[in-house]
Amino acid sequence: MKTIFEKSNGSNGINLADNVEDIDFISKEFFRDSEIGLPQVSELEAMRHYKELSDLNFCIEKGFYPLGSCTMKYNPKVNEFLASLEGFNIHPNVGDDKAQGALKLMYNLQSALLKITGMDALTLAPSAGAHGEMTGMMIIKKYFDTIGENRKTVIIPDSAHGTNPASAKMAGFDVVSIKSNDKGQVDIEALKEVLNGDVAAIMMTNPNTLGLFEEGVEEISNLMHKNGSLLYYDGANFNAIMGYTNPKLMGFDVVHLNLHKTFSTPHGGGGPGAGVVAVTERLKDYLPTPLVDFNGKEYFRNYDLKHTIGSVKDFYGNFSVFVKAYAYILMLGKNLKNASENAVLNANYLKEKLKTYYDLPYDVPCMHEFVLSGEKQKHENGISTLNIAKAMMDSNTHPPTVYFPLIVHEAIMIEPTESENKEVLDDFVNTMIKIADECKNNPEYILSSPHTTPVRKIDEVTAARHPDLKFTEGN
Repeated sequence: MKTIFEKSNGSNGINLADNVEDIDFISKEFFRDSEIGLPQVSELEAMRHYKELSDLNFCIEKGFYPLGSCTMKYNPKVNEFLASLEGFNIHPNVGDDKAQGALKLMYNLQSALLKITGMDALTLAPSAGAHGEMTGMMIIKKYFDTIGENRKTVIIPDSAHGTNPASAKMAGFDVVSIKSNDKGQVDIEALKEVLNGDVAAIMMTNPNTLGLFEEGVEEISNLMHKNGSLLYYDGANFNAIMGYTNPKLMGFDVVHLNLHKTFSTPHGGGGPGAGVVAVTERLKDYLPTPLVDFNGKEYFRNYDLKHTIGSVKDFYGNFSVFVKAYAYILMLGKNLKNASENAVLNANYLKEKLKTYYDLPYDVPCMHEFVLSGEKQKHENGISTLNIAKAMMDSNTHPPTVYFPLIVHEAIMIEPTESENKEVLDDFVNTMIKIADECKNNPEYILSSPHTTPVRKIDEVTAARHPDLKFTEGN
């Protein structure tokens, strides 16, 4: 791999140390006692090297990306163009009078998202899904503290999104988990057993991480509200329901949405993200400040909230994500409903095509994603779900999410989104069928996969425990 990932000495590069700077303020303990040994290359060679490395990365512009629970849909390039417009390139410290265009866009985005979710008030501040979760939990905590109820417990179904327990814990709650029933949904009888005056809220993902709609959501809402508790909606799977229903109709009090999932802005590689939080009327005054508001004449940042939890992020969210999400909403308009419809159609198509070749723990109509299991391949051929995922890397496909949700052994979580056409889906089906066949007839080939990627099969345990993070000349 040296020829791909490293460059050797040989050329004379640019000397960046021609002008000696005063560095006496740096402690001598931080100085190197020998040359670093980095390659000397020209600017053109450096550019070609990094372009070559970037070409090795997989992305949705290269192939299918069915990463379950992540909604890796295509981000139209016009979104990137609009986000780069000069008028949007403003400093976050600029006064409201100099940022009317940006504030208007954020205000209009808020209005659109409130219409889509059915909620009453919204903050754009949180910068990621888990950040939105924590913000929502902080709002719930402040609400109960304000009304004099020291509720300490949050209920989380085992089918909820993976970051929910940590978000609740970070907001100061204790977490109680409840099992799913045999339909892969919240067991309402199990919920009743743990429901008491100490319960502040339940965190739910609907559809849940099995890709199944919670049929008992209205009963759950009634039980929680009768108990004086609130309902939190994790919007990671919101792409399945736009235009058909919304969290307000289901009875939720707090919602977070992932703009970087449902509304097409890219979130691979750790960002950027936007985990906006919407609430019902009684929780409006608990939102973080500032909110973007309009007084009939001008748009402004509103800090006047009686019970606010305060600021949750420097400045106000990831603005470029807002531009892309707003553009996506304007482009589709009422056709947002079609996006959800096609996402659900694509998922059910793949599920029906593949359930003969892999275990399907819940053989019912799914929403935007579904979960297979590699249990059959592991039991019959000694091939794990991870092996199957590695084999998939030899096709023009990113592996799906594996080993999540935890309630399915050897889970293979597939979310095609609405972006892909039937031809792409059929290619994926053929790849999965071929892998299932090779698991039976040529297991060594699968166990030694991948074969065509820049990096072949690695010792993942050693790589995780002893990562090589330092450049060493000659390695």
